[in-house]
Parts: sequence; structure tokens; C-alpha cells
Amino acid sequence: MEQQDEPVMLSLAGIARLAGVGRAAVSNWRRRHSDFPEPVGGTDASPMFSLTDTESWLLRHSKIDESSGGWDRLWPRIEDLGDRDGMAHLLASAGERLAIPTMDPPPGAPEPGTADRSLADEVVRLARRQSPEEAFAVLLDRWHALHVRQLIVSPRQLADTMVGLAAELRDGSVPVRQVLDPACGMGSLLAASGRRWSGQESPPVLAGVDNDAALARLTRARLALEFPACERHVRSADTLRDAPLRHASRADVVLSYPPSNQRSWGHDELATDPRWLYGVPPRTEPELAWVQHCLSVLAPGGVAVLVLPPGVASRRAGRRIRAGLVRTGSVRAVVALPPGSAAPHGVGLHLWLLTTPRERPGSGVSFIDAADCRTTALTGRGTAVDWDGLRQRTVAALRGSDVPGATRVPAMELLSDDVDLTPSRRTVIERSVGPVELRRAWGGWDNALMDVRDAAKAVREHEACVAAPDDFDYTFVGDLERSGALDVTAGKALADDLIQQGARVEGALHVVTPWVVRGEEPWVSAAQVAGLEAEGQVVLTSFGDVVVVTAAGGFDVWVETVGPRLLGAHTVRLRTDSALLDPFFLAACLRAPGNDQRAGTRASSSSRVDVRRLRVLRAPTAQQRRIGEAYRQLVRFRETVADLGRHGELLSAMLSGLLAQGRLTGE
Repeated sequence: MEQQDEPVMLSLAGIARLAGVGRAAVSNWRRRHSDFPEPVGGTDASPMFSLTDTESWLLRHSKIDESSGGWDRLWPRIEDLGDRDGMAHLLASAGERLAIPTMDPPPGAPEPGTADRSLADEVVRLARRQSPEEAFAVLLDRWHALHVRQLIVSPRQLADTMVGLAAELRDGSVPVRQVLDPACGMGSLLAASGRRWSGQESPPVLAGVDNDAALARLTRARLALEFPACERHVRSADTLRDAPLRHASRADVVLSYPPSNQRSWGHDELATDPRWLYGVPPRTEPELAWVQHCLSVLAPGGVAVLVLPPGVASRRAGRRIRAGLVRTGSVRAVVALPPGSAAPHGVGLHLWLLTTPRERPGSGVSFIDAADCRTTALTGRGTAVDWDGLRQRTVAALRGSDVPGATRVPAMELLSDDVDLTPSRRTVIERSVGPVELRRAWGGWDNALMDVRDAAKAVREHEACVAAPDDFDYTFVGDLERSGALDVTAGKALADDLIQQGARVEGALHVVTPWVVRGEEPWVSAAQVAGLEAEGQVVLTSFGDVVVVTAAGGFDVWVETVGPRLLGAHTVRLRTDSALLDPFFLAACLRAPGNDQRAGTRASSSSRVDVRRLRVLRAPTAQQRRIGEAYRQLVRFRETVADLGRHGELLSAMLSGLLAQGRLTGE
């Protein structure tokens, strides 16, 4: 892997990282400074610059200093190695030296060239100035970010969940002696196992196999750095064809996210393999080959947790093998994960919880449909996986508790023609609606309808004028701020580790973000808020404040009547001088249709509304109060209409169910 004589090159984004600025700043330097280095490669749209020339220019113009020799300065030279495997082997060799200076490279590892050894020396020297473990994690993250499209990595929360479920299935009185991942990739599942069990009196052996030699070596170095107390065995091999650990000591826990949809997995060569206790896997069912392999390397009483595509649970080609797994009690549970739990993120994957075949098979299989374990995303649109809720539901179901979305099905009921193990088809609960429930639903509808009529009556009293009075004109929020009629304060982004989701503790404060407007909000504990407020790190609302969400896709305005709440990123608090500006009048003006379009752009989902450009009607104080009162009536009308819609959906669902059951009559 000898380096070329050509210069190490940087893109504009790389220069920005090196200088700790945004890419726009670098583009500005190119325009303003005639001595900015000329491109040495790339294209007009994506020019590349010499690292040496760029560093010299940045030093000469005091954009960086000599002491800033961190990863941003070294990384371009690593990245210049070009190919994925070359970078991986260099990083792995540095990690091995950081963990155990005398650690030999694995058999078959490429011999580094002189330039690579020199670069590895620099990586080691820089890493030793800080925590070697943290430094290697930074390098691993950067390498993964470059090649993310070529790799499937188990997210940390998924890995921790799988380890937790394996611990739940095991006999806790027996220590874990060996953990195996037969398709270990970058070692996420083995690292999660180390975090869970390395503190045992006798730490477990962490064993991994992967057919990608570069990934196996990275995992080997990672585990050596993170878990020096554990014995580690990581090697590169084709797990299904070579079965490298088949005759080694059996594993107490097997965790794996095996590759899927691989047609060339060795079907013809392995037709008579003794691992196929439940039947030879069809060519189109490689995942069931992995399932049987994992069971074949389990020690008595061992457990396996695998991530599998949802089709494995129902494809007809695999029904015979699934029947064998159910009949022997090897399948303990199947858990449906929410989409987004792991790549591919658009698919709701399944967790299969397996154990060694039992002499007396149990009463059936537990099915947990956790696909609805979603919560509002903290940092983006849409929703995120509620891992805490998912774990709680699954553990409760495994312990035999009666929880929504979970059921236990006797083995005999599963041994039908299809042997379908899809959780969503087993956890459907048909709600039995009786006469009392139906009357109660009609009562809720009637009350909601009465509230709508009352609210509509108040709103209907207002008539539309042909034209606005001559003395009415428009101003802008920025003008009102300059005149002292209101104060504009932007919300502040909060660290993810401060924000909690789910059941709120007493006294906690809700957090307002663009993606949870008027919905189930995340929260921060009162004690943490008090500390942050003392440091001026949070923005709190009070009664009468006007809250504006400035994300174009989630634009909303309301007057705070609940508070206090925390304002997160992309939100603004407008605090008015009530003698000059009525807050309800201001909210009515800001919510006017099209106002957000005048103050922002809809060019992309990341566009923002400039709150100071929002238009506000000029009106005397008395007129403001009349408009503010009408706005409160309109808000009440909008809320009652939404409540009526909820009651209507509930009532419609009840009636549809009764109709389908033949229980709805006209008598």
C-alpha cells in the first residue's frame, strides 16, 4: 500500500473541516484572497486542493495555528489512501499497536509500505496524547461515514437491546462464558456484549467471524482496545461454507445481524451439511441457513438473538424449517421492530429469539409487535424508535405479563400449512364493543357536537367587511421589536442526553420543537432546568408569550396559556408589552394564511421562516383587544372541531367492527 508521489488532496469541505469553519467561509476566502491555492485536481464544480499548499496558506493567514495538529489535519492523508480496505488495514494496525504494542497482525493481512508505516506512526502518536480508545472510535466513525453505503452496522441501541433480551432469556445464575457473532462486521454486537458482561468475575470470550478481512481486523483492534480483560477471537472466514468455530467451544450467547438475500451462500456445496437439523435451507432462504448455523454453535441452555428480514417469518419456501423450529421449542419469541431500527431503514425488521432445542418443548411462541414503539424525533422530522418502550414491552411479554401488542400462541396453532411467524398477524385484538360502550361513545359525540355548536355560534356572530378601515396598515415584527412593543428571543438547542421521552416525571418541563408542535412533547427534569436557567442556557415561556415555530414545514403560532415550557431549536418567543400590543391579536396576525411564505422560503424542507419579517396589522389598542377576543373564540372553535373529529373516528371504528361481526341491527 505504498503512497504515490502525487499530493494529498482536499475538497472544499475538507478545508472547512481543517479550519473549523463552514464551507461557505472557504468559498469566500477563494473569492477575497488572490493568493488562495489553485486547484490541483477535481472539476470546476468540485475542485481539489493540495493539502500541503492549503495548510501553508491557512497558517500564513492565521486561519489555523501550529498547535492545531489534530485529526482534521491528519485525516486527509489517511483518506488519500483511497480504497476502503487500505484505509481499514492502516487504522486497524494503529489500533492494534495502541491496544497491545506487541500485537501481531492477523494471518493474511497485507504488508504495509514505508509510507503507510510512517502514517500509522503519526496516528499512534496523536492517539496517545488523548484516550487511545476514544481516538480509535473517532477514526472508526470517520471511516464508516466515508463508506456507509457499503456497510450495514447494527446501531448501538439495537445492539444493547439484543444483549438485554439475551440476558433476559438466560439463566442469570450462570455466567456467560462465550459470546459469538458469526457475521460480526464492525463488532457492534460484540462491543455491546462486552459492555454488559465484561464486569463478570470471569469475563467472557468475545468471538467473531466475518468474511470481510478488513472488517474483521477492525473489530479485532476495537475489542482489544475496549475490553482488554476479555479473551478475544476474531477471524476472517466464510461462516456458512467454512464453519470455522463449529468444533470450538460452544457459545452461551449468539448475537448476529447476518447478511440477507444472498443467493450464492453455498447451497449446492452444503446440501449434506450436518447443521441442517430442521431441513436443507432452500437456495432462496439463506437467512434460515444462518438460523440453523447459530443454533448449531449454541451450548446447552444457550440463547441466540438474530435480526432477520420480515419475509423470513412467512415465505412458503421456509415453512418446513419454521415448523421444525417451532416443534422443538427452538423459537422462543419473534419481535417486530419499528421501521428505522436498522438498515434498511424503510423495512420493519424482526428479532428472532432462539434457544437450544428443549427436551420438553414449551407451550408455544411469544409474539411481540413493537412496530408502534415510536416517539417524536428530537433532531428531525417524523418519528424515532422508542427503544425504552420497546424493551419494556418485550421483557414484560417474555415474563408472561399481559401487555398490548403481545401474545403467546401454542405450538399446535402455529403448525398450520404456512407456519406464519409474523407478529402483526398474531397480535391482532378484536375489541368487543357492548351496548354500554356504544352508548358512551354516542354520548361523547353528542357532547363534542354541542361544544362545536357553541363555539361556532360565537364565531358566526362576526361578519366580513367589504374592505378594511382606511386607518389600518401593516408593520412587521422587526419594526415592533425596534419600537419596544415586544422582545424576540430565539429558542436554544438542547443536548440530546438532557431530553427525555415517554412518561413524564412530576414537575418536568415540556420541550417545544418544530416536530412536536401541539403533540406529545419530550421533557427535561425540573432540577436540570433550574441549573440551565441559572447559566442562561435555556429559554422558558410564560403565560401570555407568543410562541412561533420557524421551520417552514412545521410553522405554527400560539399564545402560551399552559407554560412554562422550554423552547428548543427553530422556535421563537415573542414577549409583548401588553399596554402596546395584545398577544392574542399578535398571534392572530402571525397565523394569517400566507404570512409564513412572505417571511421565508419553501425551497426545501430545511428552509426557515424569518420571524422578524412576519406581517402584523396596525390597529389601535381597543381594536387589538376586539380582534384578540375573536381570535380566542376561533381557537376554541378549532379545538372543538378537532375533538369532534376524534370522537367521530372512535364511533366510526366501533360501528364498523359491530357491522363486520353481524352485531349491528336497526332495532
